[in-house]
Parts: sequence; C-alpha cells; structure tokens
Amino acid sequence: MEMKIGSHVGNKAPEYLLGSVKEMLSYKANAMMVYTGAPQNTKRVDIDKLMIAEATSLLSENGLSWNDVIVHAPYIINLGNVHSDSIYQLGIDFLTKEIERTKVIGAKVIVLHPGSSVQATSEQGIERIVSGLNQILHEDEGVYIALETMAGKGSEVGRTLEEIRAIIDGVTHNQWLKVCLDTCHLHDAGFDVGDFDAFLDEFDAIIGLERIACIHVNDSKNVCGAHKDRHENIGYGHIGFEKLNAIVHNPRLEQVIKILETPYMGENAPYAYEIENFRNQEFKDFKGEEC
Repeated sequence: MEMKIGSHVGNKAPEYLLGSVKEMLSYKANAMMVYTGAPQNTKRVDIDKLMIAEATSLLSENGLSWNDVIVHAPYIINLGNVHSDSIYQLGIDFLTKEIERTKVIGAKVIVLHPGSSVQATSEQGIERIVSGLNQILHEDEGVYIALETMAGKGSEVGRTLEEIRAIIDGVTHNQWLKVCLDTCHLHDAGFDVGDFDAFLDEFDAIIGLERIACIHVNDSKNVCGAHKDRHENIGYGHIGFEKLNAIVHNPRLEQVIKILETPYMGENAPYAYEIENFRNQEFKDFKGEEC
C-alpha cells in the first residue's frame, strides 16, 4: 500500500478547495489537511462557494478522494473552558457547524484540540469537554472527531493518554471519536518517540490502535518534556529525521494518513522537500535551497 502523506494546505479565494488540491499536488503529496475557513475566527465563506465539485474532480483525476483529506477544527474552539459559559457555548455551536461543513465537503475526519481548562483542574476540563461532545455527537454522526494529543502547555487537556481515554469513556456516542497523534506534541509532553513501538503498545493498551485517525508529523524546537509546542522542520529539531522517518514508515501505521505542519521558510513551503525525504527515507538538507 502506498504511504498516504501530505501537509496542511491553504483554502482561500478565488479557488478555495480546488486551490487546496492544486497545492497538495504541487508537493507531490497524496493527502492533505485543510480548515474550512480561517482557524483564528468564526468568519466563513458560504459552503457553496468552496468549489467542492471542481476539487472532487481533480482529486478523482489523481486517484484520490475526500477520504485522503483531513479537516482541522479552528483553534478558537475551547470545549474545556470552565470559567466562561459564552466561550464554551461558542465552541459547541461552532464545532457543530464545522462538522456540518465537513460533511458537505465529503471528508470523514475533523481534528480537534480537546481544550484548555483555563487554570482549572484537568478533571474539570475533561468534564466540560465530555459534556460538550455529548451535545455535539449523535448516533448517526457520519464524521469522526479526532482528539489531538497535546504538548501540555498551560492547562491544556490531552497531554496524557489517560486524559484522552477519560474523554472517550465519558462520551455516549464515542464510536465517532478517534485520535490524532502529533509527534511534536508527544515529544514536548514527555513521551519518548524514539521508541515508537513501545509508545504504540502503551497507546493500544490504554486507547486502542484502531482509534488512530491520522498523525501530524512535526519536529520540535524543544527538548523532550518542555511542554512548549513549537514545531520545527523535519530533521532540524530535537526529534530528528531518523526517529520521525521510523514513525512514518512504521508498519503498524501503514494505513494512517500522515500530515506535515512544519514551519514555512520565509515565504516558502518546505513540504515538497520533506515529503521527498520521507519517501526516499534519506535526509537531504534543504534549508539552503530555494523551495
């Protein structure tokens, strides 16, 4: 089976999702991740303007489908907020709308940062997240929410596998919950990603490997356990190419989509180079080259 690997791509006027697919193909990728609109606010273009049919045709021409596309929920959604009912309700309402947009687009997975308790306890944050997801998810939902593993910055929920398991256990229709692993976040949270089979054994025991929907493949600017969440280009951080390449090619993750979220170099995207390095399983320096 060919490895499914891609990156975050833009979704902007005038071509919107058609432009997203074109950007993906320019990196020689066969998967991608998009936001349905700006990740920092609630402003959204009408779904009918996103050129879904044209994007679908271009995907099909290249042997791909919306199953190869991951949607990411906006950062402003915080279902863990214990202190502000208005912000909490905004998260519930907006995530519900984003799931509906994901359904219309045709994608099957939307990645969600679980939330932050905003200086309350993690248990209180988990209780709020569970309550919110129980209001959002229905028995016949049709779209999976993939809870992302977090670095543990501030009062983020999702820094441990046990916290994610607690959310899953509390949600009634948890058949629609999956997990997005982020290598930078795991490293910054204190996991040893250099022995990923041992990590996968732990994950399987606590959550179950069948819950893994996708992997964000990122190097880290920080030492293990820093709890800072600062992504670095592949091979230039504290994780390194060798460990990340082993994760990308781990046979237990063969069918899992891999998505790069590494920093731009000025105005240039690094994704074509990083994808090529992973496909060749050989690190070639690209920082000095023009993308």
